[in-house]
Parts: sequence; structure tokens; C-alpha cells
Amino acid sequence: MAPYLETVRSFADVPITDAGVDTLAFLEAAQGVVGLFDLLGSAAFTAVQSDLKGNIAKVRARYDAAPEKSSTLELLVENEKGEKKRTATEGLMWLLRGLSFTCKALQTAQANPTEELASAFSKSYEATLKKFHNFVVKGIFSVAMKACPYRADFYSKLAADPAGGPPVPADKLNEELNKWLAALDNIVKRMEAFYEKGGHNKGF
Repeated sequence: MAPYLETVRSFADVPITDAGVDTLAFLEAAQGVVGLFDLLGSAAFTAVQSDLKGNIAKVRARYDAAPEKSSTLELLVENEKGEKKRTATEGLMWLLRGLSFTCKALQTAQANPTEELASAFSKSYEATLKKFHNFVVKGIFSVAMKACPYRADFYSKLAADPAGGPPVPADKLNEELNKWLAALDNIVKRMEAFYEKGGHNKGF
């Protein structure tokens, strides 16, 4: 085993062409975000993880059913447009929202070295997911924010090698994490604009 970010596909390595964002590479990188919540180590984040996993599965199912029409996220959404149930389109919409929440929280933590994760995740929730959630779900997230580990503990887990090798130096970790987050942010913004322009987020 290697330190966490070396074991998952970085969003910086997800190919983006004129046809759009590579579906399989994106889903593989998104799976890495699910694992990131294991490092946060709180059962309170189970709801967030299961939401991410469920939405990854919806997009993957559509890809498996029609791979030639789903090679990029944009093509997948465009080709599902005429169908009665746009399960993958809705799943991807929610997946992007969950990824945006995670991305903004960690970008806030990266930009403010003294800020605790509970604060960074709470600010991100206000800016991203809160407006889409009902009273019950808001309560679940409120508990999750309070259960965030201390910043130092999370960053040391992120740097650690589970096999007992040397941890990643802080400057290298920050460089890798910033690259990962910048690429994720770019994909989320690109896809949000695509959904908005095509009206793909309507009807859910």
C-alpha cells in the first residue's frame, strides 16, 4: 500500500476531449472520494458515502448498458435525454453536487491552514448541498459536520503509508491534493454549465 492519494486515480488524470469528460476515468476518480470519507473516520459520513456510491452505480449502469453512447459524461446525458426515466442523468447531477461539497470543503481547508475540518465542511455545505436538502437530511449533515476529525489527524492519515513506509512530506501532499482538487473543481464547473445550458437538471 502507498499513501492514499497515490492509490486512487487523480481527477488530474481524467481525460477531457472535445467530446467531453471520459466516463470511466471520472467514475474511477469519484470512487477515490468515497474512500476519502473512510479517512475522515466517522460513521456520521456513512450517508454521504452511500449517496456517492449509489450515484456512481447509476452512472456506471447506464455506461454498461450503452457503452458506445456513454464514452463521455456529456454523451451519456445527451443520449439518455429522450428516455422516460433519466436515471443516470439524475444520478450524475447528485454525484456532481456531492463532489462539489467535498471539493469546496477541502479547498477551504487547504487555503486556510489553521481552519478545522468541521468549519470547512460546514461552510461548504452551506454553499453547495444545503439548498437541495429537506429538514431531515440537513439534520444528518449537521451531525456529520460536528463529527469531523481534527485537521491534523486527517492530514496525517492522508500522508501515511498503511504498509508502514515513510509518510508523504507535507509540501508534496499539499501539491498533490491541490492538483487533485483543482482538476475536480474544473470538471464539476464544466458539467454544471453543461447541465444548465442543456436544461438537463430539469424535471427532477
